[in-house]
Amino acid sequence: MSCSSARVFSNLAQRILVFSPRTLANSPLISSVSPFSHPIGSKRSWFSTRFCGANRTPVLSNRSMATQSKQSVYDFTVKDAKGQEVDLSKYRGKVLLIVNVASQCGFTNSNYPELTTLYQKYKDQGLEILGFPSNQFNGQEPGSNEEIQEFVCTRFKAEYPVFAKVDVNGKNADPLYGFLKSSKGGLLGDSIKWNFTKFLVDKEGKVVDRYAPTTTPLSIEKDIKKLLGVA
Repeated sequence: MSCSSARVFSNLAQRILVFSPRTLANSPLISSVSPFSHPIGSKRSWFSTRFCGANRTPVLSNRSMATQSKQSVYDFTVKDAKGQEVDLSKYRGKVLLIVNVASQCGFTNSNYPELTTLYQKYKDQGLEILGFPSNQFNGQEPGSNEEIQEFVCTRFKAEYPVFAKVDVNGKNADPLYGFLKSSKGGLLGDSIKWNFTKFLVDKEGKVVDRYAPTTTPLSIEKDIKKLLGVA
């Protein structure tokens, strides 16, 4: 290598060294200038915060990762009113209407009879209704699982399954509801807003629609018939 080439190479190396992140981060000049200091006084360099921190992947809880790995409603297991596990794959090939129910809600006396009507009308064509009691909305489902069963069976003649009480929002939300909400968000965010929110699931276990508590069961009959293939 000639002397002139060596001189050029040396100058280039010095420039690379001067402008490397480590050199800049440790430079007295840079570290003394306040705009480059970490705003909360961390010992991490400005470069590691600016360029490394921005690309960090959020750490997911085991529960969140497990829910994200699920591909359909059939991948979940829930508990019935007696605490026995129920594999939702038993409903494979069915159209499902999944509803969070309550016994003391203003929508109770309208929704339960209409759910019963839909079930009696279409159960032989492949409709299943799955009820999940929740006490997260103004304490309107305070009873035990046994009391809830007696209420829905005696007062509303519900023939479809009503499962054990669950949380539908928050850190203790049932994983099934995490999947439902991530599949179909609401107008004001994914969280369940009130009792009798409804999710319609097709024969492949995919969530195809979500309905607000104010949407009555009979008003979505046409959507159910479409999935069932009923004229």
